[in-house]
Amino acid sequence: MNVLLIEDETVLRDMIAMYLTEEGHSVQRVISGMEGIQAIRKSDPDIAIIDCLLPDINGIELCKEIRQFSFLPIIMISMNTDVSNRIEALLNGVNDYLCKPFSMKELSARMIAQLRAAQEGASHYQNRQSETVDDFISVDRYFRTIRMNGHVIETTFTEFEIMQLFNRYPGRVFSREEIITYLRGSHTLVSERSIDVHVTKLRNKIEKDPKNPKFIKTVWGIGYKYSNK
Repeated sequence: MNVLLIEDETVLRDMIAMYLTEEGHSVQRVISGMEGIQAIRKSDPDIAIIDCLLPDINGIELCKEIRQFSFLPIIMISMNTDVSNRIEALLNGVNDYLCKPFSMKELSARMIAQLRAAQEGASHYQNRQSETVDDFISVDRYFRTIRMNGHVIETTFTEFEIMQLFNRYPGRVFSREEIITYLRGSHTLVSERSIDVHVTKLRNKIEKDPKNPKFIKTVWGIGYKYSNK
């Protein structure tokens, strides 16, 4: 596995690199966000390990920049154990978050798990692409992306959460109240009327004919259901 390690703390950087090298991985070490972006563009690593606090940029902000051009798995390491910081990181492109101090074995296991998830997602997408001649939508909860026939569809946070819910339970009818209850778990303030607005915007992005939707259908008097066929 080709690993990019973005860590400015010399001792920890060398310890991680030494352990992963002994595990058979190839490790490229850089100490700043700018160097990290250059390394990703140039060497296309399999996974990146990024410290949350770097000399030139906050690690979360760096992840936002990386997500503008790459979907490689990212594991963030940090001294910050605050739940809100972990949530912010995960919502902004980080795939996994590991608090310092941590076990090198656990870091290695999380790397393998993230790479496996990425490979399985890519394999699933390729298989579906080869099987279908019609429109195909994929929802990737790890990278928080929606794709229509391979093309990324830009969505807001709430639009993605609604689409993720629909995608988990295709064919199930959801009332507006059920969708609101689900979104409250994401600390999102919504009303029944705003659900209709979000669904309309989603349809405009994924449906060829939003007035006659193929994927997100209205169930009159109840709410909505999603069909991925």
